[in-house]
Amino acid sequence: MAFEPPRRPEAARTADDLRRLATETIASAITRTRHALTAGTPYKYLLEGSRTLLFRAADMAATAKAKGVQAVVQGQSDPASQHTMLLRRDEPSARSRHRMHQRIRHRAIAGLGVVLSLAAFSSAVSTQAGRPQSPPSPSSRQEQQPRAEAPDPSCRPAPAGLAEDIRKIWAGFPGKTGIAVRQVGCDWVIGERLDTHFPQQSVSKLWVSIAVMDAVDRGAVRLDSRITLRPQDLTLFNEPMRWAILERGQVQLSVAQLIRNALQLSDNTANDRLLRLVGGPDRLRTMFRTKRLPGIRFGPGERLLQSGIAGLTWRPDFTLPGNFNAARSSLPAERRLAALDRYVADPVDGATPAGITLGLSRLARGSLLSDSSTAFLLDTLAHTRSGPRRLKGGLPPGWSIHHKTGTGQDLGRISTGYNDVGILVAPDGTRYAVAVMVGRTTKPIADRMAFMREVSAAVARRHGNARCTGPRCSPATSAR
Repeated sequence: MAFEPPRRPEAARTADDLRRLATETIASAITRTRHALTAGTPYKYLLEGSRTLLFRAADMAATAKAKGVQAVVQGQSDPASQHTMLLRRDEPSARSRHRMHQRIRHRAIAGLGVVLSLAAFSSAVSTQAGRPQSPPSPSSRQEQQPRAEAPDPSCRPAPAGLAEDIRKIWAGFPGKTGIAVRQVGCDWVIGERLDTHFPQQSVSKLWVSIAVMDAVDRGAVRLDSRITLRPQDLTLFNEPMRWAILERGQVQLSVAQLIRNALQLSDNTANDRLLRLVGGPDRLRTMFRTKRLPGIRFGPGERLLQSGIAGLTWRPDFTLPGNFNAARSSLPAERRLAALDRYVADPVDGATPAGITLGLSRLARGSLLSDSSTAFLLDTLAHTRSGPRRLKGGLPPGWSIHHKTGTGQDLGRISTGYNDVGILVAPDGTRYAVAVMVGRTTKPIADRMAFMREVSAAVARRHGNARCTGPRCSPATSAR
């Protein structure tokens, strides 16, 4: 629940304004924290969402002191959870105001412990003085609706020259490829083959983790819940936990750790277990509709997807070491090639570059998940270990990236589903959602990685050309 104060200058607010706004701000922090506690959100992500609101209340309190106002901020929950913060009146001066302002800000994090306790035991919190907050309706608890979105008022037009750079990079790389670039929160998107569906492969793990965090926000899943993985849970290809599971017979990990393994290590077994946790592929497809994420498909799960791409019918013994590769190698080359061609032409797990970047943009803005869930996912994606020489490798010092890679099956010199998608963050805080999808190519890995680095380098280079002429800059025309 985000608190948006009126846009009136601080100096023009009355004492009553300040008392009301500070009350609303602290109430909002308590409400947000109570909901996150119920969902099992880790403590560090509660801090990120709540301390901003507490600091905002401190800012208002310091301003009230400078006016010589004795402000009382009192919680409006039940009597057992009422709390009071009293600011004594002193002679207002710039120096005393600064000292008090800093002291309150420094104590805001310590005060978060009180907020956590109040949130845990409070049954209702006021969002306006004297008006209790209405509890969420049953329908809203069952399915969190996406927030209404409007373009960010700080949006810039697409950087001059970027569309030409992207077209040149795209035209210079052989194969079936797609590129999309958009500034987070803005209407414009540029790129090539924006609306063509490309194989996602492990990029789809991003949507599984979003579905898990959506379930956390709804109270259906807790991040600290322990999940048991057994040999029958094993899948194919990249499985960092495989030998530990086989040697021990079972491994227990928290939901939070499974998400980290799926996104940072691209662990297929972790991702498949999370997919079953949230209800399977149909649940993902429902999420795409309810959260209005167009252009994104979701396949049947790792086992059926990979066996189908290879021209095989899934068998449980394929999880045993070497069995899948042996069965795949025994197929006639023509059968394998035909299956691969069908997959690339109409991928069951396909997504469009435009659709992926829209999803990334909405994730970054916080319109898909709660603040704490958004912070958790972005932090996880910032520590992705795969693909350091893809998009990440093209960024200059001072830039950062939250990203997810994907790598599909090969057949001879043909490589498929080689991808990297992410949120690029400039030193000034501007964010770009970028997707580079290689559906099919015969170029070696080094050339594929260089292709992706060229795209991220072009975004960083052209970023300095972006200029906004006002708070409502006109969106640039999309290049299709």
